[in-house]
Amino acid sequence: MRLLHHLFENNVQWAARQKKEQKDFFEKLSKQQNPEYLWIGCSDSRVPANEIVDLLPGEMFVHRNIANVVVHTDLNCLSVLQYAVDVLHVKHIIVTGHYGCGGIRAAMQNGKFGLIDNWLRHIQDIYQKHKSLVDDESAEEHRTNRLCELNVIEQVVNVCRTTIVQDAWERNQPLAVHGWIYGLTDGLLRDMEITIENHEQILPYYEKAVQRLGVR
Repeated sequence: MRLLHHLFENNVQWAARQKKEQKDFFEKLSKQQNPEYLWIGCSDSRVPANEIVDLLPGEMFVHRNIANVVVHTDLNCLSVLQYAVDVLHVKHIIVTGHYGCGGIRAAMQNGKFGLIDNWLRHIQDIYQKHKSLVDDESAEEHRTNRLCELNVIEQVVNVCRTTIVQDAWERNQPLAVHGWIYGLTDGLLRDMEITIENHEQILPYYEKAVQRLGVR
């Protein structure tokens, strides 16, 4: 017995709509993918990458995990990054967090959640690094959102410091790394004003982005 029959029905209707709007949609889509963007985002079901920026399937390569973290020992993330940069030759890597992130909130609570505690440790390290900036906010919601913003900035730097991105810049491959954050309450993206395009920009642009948060 098929338990998720309604999802198969949804799929049939979706495929029919795509064909109606563009008769050869699936024929073109099946031949190649040539995206200009790699999206590194949160696994949160409320943050669908393509829909947020109104792009069709095939126009954005996507990697998602809890709290959009980029860890240098995460072979899953690094494999996606390497394929996107070296094979697909994306021009933009977009690290996108979102306000009200459950992973960020859990990291700040410093509780015991199981296996995920090991993953949240990376976010807790960011919290300790910027504790005064986060705790400067009086409301818990604002503290969580501030850490969401700082997490994006830190993960942009982590992407830039991978050997994959470093090697791409060494061979003068056009590649920019951006930091954005998404608002669940209004559906809008905010630019965290950190876009890095070469080695020399990493530290000064990082420092400026953090400083801007401190004067808001």
